Amino acid sequence: SWRMIMFKEPVLVVMAAGMGSRYGGLKQIDPMGSQGEAILDYSLYDAYRAGFKTAVIIIKEAIKNDFMETVGKRLEKCPMEIRYAYQELSMLPDGYSIPEGRTKPWGTTHAVLCAKDAIDGAPFMVLNADDYYGVESFQVGYNALKNNTDENQCFMIGYEVGKTVSDHGS
Repeated sequence: SWRMIMFKEPVLVVMAAGMGSRYGGLKQIDPMGSQGEAILDYSLYDAYRAGFKTAVIIIKEAIKNDFMETVGKRLEKCPMEIRYAYQELSMLPDGYSIPEGRTKPWGTTHAVLCAKDAIDGAPFMVLNADDYYGVESFQVGYNALKNNTDENQCFMIGYEVGKTVSDHGS
């Protein structure tokens, strides 16, 4: 029998749960633009222009108030649907436990696992809230996800290292 596969619209997943221990603060909410915009504001603008209509933003409960008072307040005017997910160290699959002394969140896979319900089975692109990618990267990602017919396919956007470093040092 014929089976019709219904693909959901691609979703942008933004990892913003880091505590900025090396940076010395919450760089995902620090203002960069003349109107107080964070890098995340620019990324969401570019992602929307590339076709993304929904973003899942992953944060920690510990930064929720600071995030919502700054970036979250600006995102109320965003034309995208904004969903929030929370990444906590204790959110682990059955059979796993936190190693003694660990306080930092797990990496990308754990963040996506914590956002699973908000992603809701859609194809998704993951980015860091504190990195700037440019509209072209979002267009490449969106088109790859939108045109993909294999639900088990994944993609990675790569960059030449020499083109990613500042002229002012690493």
